[in-house]
Formats: sequence, C-alpha cells, structure tokens
Amino acid sequence: MNSIQYLSQFNLLHSLSPEDLIEMDQMTSITTIPKNTFIQTPDTFSMGLYFVKRGKVRLYKLNADGKQFTLDILNEGNVFGEMDMISLGTRDLYIETVEECDICLMDTDRFEHFLIQHPRFMMNMIQVLSDRISGMSSLAQHLALGNLQDKIVYVLLKLSDQFVLQSHDEYYKINFPLSHQEIANLVGATREAVTAALQELVKEKVIRTGFKTIYIHREKLLSDARNVWDL
Repeated sequence: MNSIQYLSQFNLLHSLSPEDLIEMDQMTSITTIPKNTFIQTPDTFSMGLYFVKRGKVRLYKLNADGKQFTLDILNEGNVFGEMDMISLGTRDLYIETVEECDICLMDTDRFEHFLIQHPRFMMNMIQVLSDRISGMSSLAQHLALGNLQDKIVYVLLKLSDQFVLQSHDEYYKINFPLSHQEIANLVGATREAVTAALQELVKEKVIRTGFKTIYIHREKLLSDARNVWDL
C-alpha cells in the first residue's frame, strides 16, 4: 500500500480530498522503529503529531516507586502527539513500541498551516481529542471503583473492543499479547493479585488463559460488567 492509500485509511482523514491527501503525504515522514523501543519519554518529548501506520505502541506513566501504569495501547490508525494548537495529552508519558512499528511524523509548521486551511479536518481533530479525554475519564472512573476483578473485567472489555477478536467456540481471543504483568500495569495492581483474580475468572468460565493470551466469553464478561457498571 502506498502512503496516499495508507493515509486515506484514517477515519481522521476521511474528510480530505485526494489532492489534500497528496499534500498531507508531502509533510509526512515514516520511520520503522524496533520492538520495545521508546518513541518518547517525558525527558525526550518533542512537539509533533504521529500516526501509527503499522504495529502497536503503549502509553504509560511511572509513579515515584517506578511502578508502571498503562494508560492506553494504540494500534494502526491511531494518533498521538502534541502541537501548539492541539494536544492529545501525551507530553508527560512514556511511549514505547510493543512490536516493530512504522510511525508517521507530520511536519509541525506545515501541518498547523494545513489545519487553518482545512476547518473541517480541524473539527475532526477536535473530535479525536474529545474522544480521548472522554475515554481517559471513563477509564479513571472505572479503575477507581469496584474490586480488582471488576477492574480486570472492564479492561478486558475495553481491549476486546479495541483489538480484533478471533473466535474459539464460545470464547474470543483478544488479538494482543497480554501477560499477567501487563494486565497489572493496566489496572494498577500487583502481578500476584492479578494472577489470583484471573484464576477466579477462569473458574467462573468468564475467560480462558494461555501464554500471554486471554480468551473471553464476551456474553459472560458483559453480564459481569453490567452487574457493576451501567454499560
């Protein structure tokens, strides 16, 4: 797929004409970044708007004790970064590749001029920002309430919506490698506590587990979530 075809796949860019996409392509550079490589730390932050062309990246924070808390996992088509005109809330985050990635970087000055000339596209950018803020607020609310098992159920549902599911009988595989430690990073708990909670969910036949793999019974998972939250 050439870069013009690729850019056209972003929901954010659907309002652009083929001519606009060509102009967008001219201000884009693509870099291949190896697995487990920092794209950014709070100390190395630089202004710019990034698109994930291929692969997955993890956004997280560290507390004073060095404990990680994963805020989001982005995949193909997602956007992150900071500009003078628009902030997607990633300035103070660690951003690391989960697998080898192709990352597009927009030229900041040219892109800001492009925004001024394309108000409909700017409105789409504002919608992306609004959705990100809403999603982060919802995540914070759900992780502040309920017990650990409830938090894990919410996070697994969120991941099942975000990543392609592969059917295995009544269960669906979340197409993203999930270790117990990664789930712990997502819910702000210890690995040992998460392991115990996952074992309970397995006993209840809500999930199945494998090596860095989670299979969910989506109907049971949704039923458990509705008993706790208004979903």
